[in-house]
Amino acid sequence: MTDRAFIVVEGIRLEAARWPGRAPAILLLHEGLGSVAMWRDFPAALAEATGHAVAAWSRQGYGASAPLPTPREPDYMHREAALLLAVMDALGLSRAHLFGHSDGASIALIAAANQPPRIASLILEAPHVLVEPITVTSIAGAKIAYETTDLPQRLARYHDRVDEVFRRWNDIWLDPRFQSWNIEAVLKDIRAPALLIQGREDEYGTMDQLDRIAAVLPAVRRLELSPCRHSPHRDQPAAVLAAARDFLRGLPGGLD
Repeated sequence: MTDRAFIVVEGIRLEAARWPGRAPAILLLHEGLGSVAMWRDFPAALAEATGHAVAAWSRQGYGASAPLPTPREPDYMHREAALLLAVMDALGLSRAHLFGHSDGASIALIAAANQPPRIASLILEAPHVLVEPITVTSIAGAKIAYETTDLPQRLARYHDRVDEVFRRWNDIWLDPRFQSWNIEAVLKDIRAPALLIQGREDEYGTMDQLDRIAAVLPAVRRLELSPCRHSPHRDQPAAVLAAARDFLRGLPGGLD
């Protein structure tokens, strides 16, 4: 990791990191249990493979960022998307490619609909646009694993307040109010080209998520990987890096 530091967004102290390269940078949006540290060596590999600068931050409540004052509400991803431009400004990014994973991919979709001029493209791993039964079943299973295995100890390597991170992610996804969550309505406002990446063995979602996105977005590439579960950049890093490199090279101008 290089240049790990903190930024302040709307008075909130957030953990951040950067890896050098050309602009526009690739901005990483982590998963529902992720953080800057949980990306491990992938950002450096992504910068090397694409030549682009890479930046990442831990959303509030994650990693070493400031704690969340209250539990999450069903609109929490919309709230995070509304902060994205302020995060980009704090990182000095006038424009960025958004690389989102799981929750981060959904936040990236909402942000791209809200602020198209600032978003150069989307690279989305395991995005969610609605709640599927498989997702709820796996998240319920994760709760059992958290209470009966060493999962808390393993997650604690990446978060200052591991119990808060897990409980607030797990609680909102299992909240009956969240079962009708759906962001398909925002897709029509997205103009950025997108690369969609999904593992065929993903325990948290199906190809239906990609199908719904691809049916609406104007320019989409797909990468379906096997064997691959919910984290393609960990399960199939070489394939993800190659796809990201080729996708960015194929954009208008070649360097965006």
